[in-house]
Amino acid sequence: MKRILTIQDISCFGKCSLTVALPLLSSMGIETVILPTAVLSTHTLFKGFTCKDLSDQLKPITDHWKQEGITFDAIYTGYLGTEEEIDTVIGIIENFRDENTLVFVDPAMGDNGKLYPAFNEHYAKKNADLCAVADIADPNITEASFLTGLPYQETYTEDYVKEMLTALAAIGTKTPILTGVSLGEGKTGAMGYDTEKKEFFHYQNDKIPAAYHGTGDIFSSVLAGAFVIGLDRTKALKIAADYTAHTIAETLKNPENPWYGVDFEATIPELVESLKRIKE
Repeated sequence: MKRILTIQDISCFGKCSLTVALPLLSSMGIETVILPTAVLSTHTLFKGFTCKDLSDQLKPITDHWKQEGITFDAIYTGYLGTEEEIDTVIGIIENFRDENTLVFVDPAMGDNGKLYPAFNEHYAKKNADLCAVADIADPNITEASFLTGLPYQETYTEDYVKEMLTALAAIGTKTPILTGVSLGEGKTGAMGYDTEKKEFFHYQNDKIPAAYHGTGDIFSSVLAGAFVIGLDRTKALKIAADYTAHTIAETLKNPENPWYGVDFEATIPELVESLKRIKE
């Protein structure tokens, strides 16, 4: 069984970050080890949430793992709160990485052309240091713009997406993947660039007219898991994009309208079944 370490915060209520990554990766048949960077009462779209920073615990925890001889087939990072935390996580990656360790970075820091309120452009550039050590990084267009310095565009061509991917590769990422990419009317998905083969690849499905908090975490978790279990890049994009879209569609049917997150719990059986089919 493959083992993955995922490093990100945990929101006790709200369906994002570790509360999404842990069950999804586990359902994909991967032993999932967590390293919480902070614990929040809810995710940050709730008012008055509490937050306990755990940065000072990252090194003691990982030092103990090292003493125990614990190793990882993959390391997957999500939302990180400070520049100092990014430096700590880069150190953890360097400490546990060997020639077979897959490093997957989701540089979660913004959307819709803007950084999240807690971050500035200096923080964004610090994320470039993290992406530089990644085998795979999957920023959205906003995040990629801040990482590369290229202008953000809401309306764009395929050439723009390829230019962005090439710029991400220049940072050091071996396989950058740009998420939330629309290559046709009513479509959405992702496009990536394999720096070793010098090839672009993409997957598109029908865009669902709805937006929920945490869907990026769902996509990244399933995508990371797909690479860890050995799916090729096209199949990995397909299963992550299709599962995210399916989960959004199922959530839209919920009469309680859970604005704070999607009903991924109800669709985990479909994820397991789709993995069986895609491996055939």
